Parts: sequence; C-alpha cells; structure tokens
Amino acid sequence: MRLETLKLSGDRYLTVSLREAAEAMPDAVLRPMVVVVPGGGYNHVSPREGDPVALQFAAAGYHTAVLHYSVGEGAQNYQPMRQLNEALCLLREHAVEWNILPDKIAVCGFSAGGHLALASAVLNISECESQQRPDAVILGYPVVSAGEFAHRGSFEMLAGSKELAAQQRFTLEDKVTPQTPPVFVWHTMEDETVPVENTLMLLSALHKVGVPCEAHLFEKGWHGTSISTPEVNAASIHRHHWVELAVEWLGDTFDFHL
Repeated sequence: MRLETLKLSGDRYLTVSLREAAEAMPDAVLRPMVVVVPGGGYNHVSPREGDPVALQFAAAGYHTAVLHYSVGEGAQNYQPMRQLNEALCLLREHAVEWNILPDKIAVCGFSAGGHLALASAVLNISECESQQRPDAVILGYPVVSAGEFAHRGSFEMLAGSKELAAQQRFTLEDKVTPQTPPVFVWHTMEDETVPVENTLMLLSALHKVGVPCEAHLFEKGWHGTSISTPEVNAASIHRHHWVELAVEWLGDTFDFHL
C-alpha cells in the first residue's frame, strides 16, 4: 500500500491509500477510487467514519482516500464543498501516475459527510469554475433535507445562521437531476439524530427522475454506526452487511470485479 497526502485549501488535506500495481496481477493495475467523507455535523470530522470505512473498500481492491475538510466557522462559504471538489480534481490529475480509473471515482459519505458527498453530485458551488462530479455515490444515514426533518446543526454550520431561509440553499432533495450519478444509500429506522425521512425523500427524488439507486433500511441502530463492528463501538453482524452490499453494488456499477 502506497500512502500519499494531498494538501487542500483551508489548511485541510486528503489522505490517499493506493493499492500497489504488480506484474503478477495484470488485471488489477488500474483500479477505481473510493473517497470516504466522514460525518460530524460539520463541527468535527469523525474518525469512526474514516479509516475503518476506507479499509473495507481497500480490502475489496479499491484505491481509497479520506477527506479531512473544514468544520465549524470554516464550513461557511461552501468551503467543504470546494475542498471535496478540489480533492476530486487532484485525484483525476494524478490518475495516470497513480493507476486510478478517472471515470470510476466514488464518494462514500456518512451523516453530514453524506450531505457533503451528495452535494458533490448535485449542488452547484458558487463561483466554482471547474466543478468535478463523482461517478457514483454511497451514503450512510445522510443529512439531506433542510426542511422538517433536518439535522439543524449541520445546516446552521453551513449557513452560519439560524435563519431557515439561509439554510435552504443547502437542501439537496430538490437538486437531483437525471444527470445525478448512481446512488447507494442505507439508514436505520431508529435514527433519531438524522431521521430516516432524509433517505426516503432522497429516494423519491432519485426515482422520480430515473437515477439508478439502491437502498437498504435496517430496523435497529442509533445514529452514526459506521461499519457496525466492535472497532467503531456499534457492533451488529446484521447491519454490517451494508458494507458487502455496497461493495457488490459498486462493483456492478463500475464493472469492477476481482
């Protein structure tokens, strides 16, 4: 495994883990990339949703990266969106050197990181001249709507205001178009922090315009269960199956099977 760190604006960074190319593995020289976007309500970046997730996709043969983006007051002015856009641009610039398939880059986000990952696929960033889009989106219990079922703290951080009108420009369910890349999403019915209605609203929007999507709703589990193993203090053999399902779905979406 080769490790690289890419510096981003706002003194943030992207940690990149590259699978080694070897003559003994000729069918695995070029690989897709999964960019993991941890959650944290835009006031911190959760380590439970970073490396533990990236390692799951690395084990399935993918190059991986973890985004460390601006939070708190630094989350204003679309700064996290700009940083993820910058990360996607840099990965594509290094595609030949690092054996990345530039048209097979997925983002995988959780909670507020799910909002950020989805935003990279549907939100137009103000004054951004070269906007990048991912080729697939994987979401865990994502923050989607700034409306009735909002995780209000996330939108207050992004808008820098408690005014609902100021937060509304960051709602995402109304920004889905037929050009939105394929989406895999999972959620738990017991989530009281980011209600499952966020995922249901997203699914309705995706289905309405014909975007390929797959969803899995688990009965049990509080908010923020990540990969649902003892390592992340949220062990559930059943709920952990989302990882296998997502890997299978992404393999089919990217036609990547090792």
